[in-house]
Amino acid sequence: MFAARDMDVINEPLTQEFEQLFHDHYPMVYRTAYSVTGSREDAEDVVQTIFLRLYRSGELLGVQKNPRAYLYRAAVNTAVSVVRSRRKHILTNDPAELDMPVEAKTSSEATTLQGRFLDALAHLSPSAVEILILRYEHDYTDAEIAKLLGTSRSAIAVRLFRARARLKKFMEKKA
Repeated sequence: MFAARDMDVINEPLTQEFEQLFHDHYPMVYRTAYSVTGSREDAEDVVQTIFLRLYRSGELLGVQKNPRAYLYRAAVNTAVSVVRSRRKHILTNDPAELDMPVEAKTSSEATTLQGRFLDALAHLSPSAVEILILRYEHDYTDAEIAKLLGTSRSAIAVRLFRARARLKKFMEKKA
């Protein structure tokens, strides 16, 4: 039977490996989550959720093959879930706003546009959001996206075209 001290020694390489993974990929996961959610707090929650799940599972083997792709996909999927969940709730920091009718609230044009954009993103599939974020937030070429996702450049070009068209349709519908 192992003593608690022995378990710490056994888990030490896993902890070091996890810490290295976190430090290497935190900026990319945060930037991706922020691009989808549009909120610093939500992006931090997404990062925490992803790395906490990974740490608790203790299984870094699936991540080791291609950690960047795995974590990127996890960030997009988790962030899209956050945006979809946020649409169902009215969030405010001001208790006085809770008594105001919704139509009486005013917002700037930029805030309204960002809200429509995030709402439109939430209507897209996670794979469509993933490709849009890789292209426009991370400045990847179609070929780089194809390599990262394990598909052809032409397939990415078609999916990107369709994702932009759907995004435009949702944005116009909300206008």
